[in-house]
Amino acid sequence: MLLVTGGAGFIGSNVVAALNEAGRTDVAVNDFLGHDGKWRNLAKRQLADFVSPADLFDWLDGRKLDAVIHLGAISETTATDGDLVIETNFKLSLRLLDWCTEHKTPFIYASSAATYGDGHGGFGDSDDLIALKQLRPMNLYGWSKHLFDMAVAARAAKGEQLPPQWAGLKFFNVFGPNEAHKGSMMSVLTSRFDDIKAGRPVQLFKSHRDGIADGDQRRDFIYVDDVVRIINWLLATPQVSGIFNVGTGEARSFRELMLAAYRALGTLPAIQYIDMPERIRGSYQYFTQASVERLHRAGYNGGFTPLEAAVDTYVKGFLDKPDRYR
Repeated sequence: MLLVTGGAGFIGSNVVAALNEAGRTDVAVNDFLGHDGKWRNLAKRQLADFVSPADLFDWLDGRKLDAVIHLGAISETTATDGDLVIETNFKLSLRLLDWCTEHKTPFIYASSAATYGDGHGGFGDSDDLIALKQLRPMNLYGWSKHLFDMAVAARAAKGEQLPPQWAGLKFFNVFGPNEAHKGSMMSVLTSRFDDIKAGRPVQLFKSHRDGIADGDQRRDFIYVDDVVRIINWLLATPQVSGIFNVGTGEARSFRELMLAAYRALGTLPAIQYIDMPERIRGSYQYFTQASVERLHRAGYNGGFTPLEAAVDTYVKGFLDKPDRYR
């Protein structure tokens, strides 16, 4: 049996879908469902069990698992409840790490590109503790993920016992089906699609930095299928451990992302540029781009879906359908 924490969420539900599609129905999901329709992310899936977060460690007691894929977290970059975020993203993760170590269970977990802060020091992934200590996350969420990365790296550096496989994945800007429950945290393509479809202008931020055009702020956008492919590769390659970036290695602009969506629908683009709110101008990232050489050196050769192809697949296969769920 496999356990996917956060398995009803965006990336988690796509992982569960891929496991089902590969013939695995021995998948247990640990998550909150709440009242925002998140259950629909799993409506087409077959599960071996569903575990509430409060019951997780009782459920784990005496159980043998093939792997734990730990994607559950408070992922809002605007979160402000420090105690809740640390309890959920750091302390709970430590308990799962300890369980996997004791039970010799592979442990794949979600880190985040938010650990890089403003990107001043670049986006080179590493599980070297000295290198990690140089990072300065800009928000509570990124800091909580960074704390856990450092805790795992410290154990590795001291030669302390760890799970037989451990892998931290620094997700960049992931987009794809099953984002609807995320509200303000869904990808810009998902949140703007209904405007595109209705013929309303899409609003993007103006640039407030010299030398960068309006809408040319850039992110490393990665389609969720590519993320799932990397996780499946890790499951099939248990000798690989470490902290790895999960991006395409190519930064693209928000404008290019929107233009790809218009092309997928066959409609003329209508983009308006609006002032960025003053409160976020000082901390807004104008560029992120994953270094993926380390992932390639570890043996991953699955490639990445080009942005235009990914947007076309997402728009035609999900966003422009009555049923947008995978």
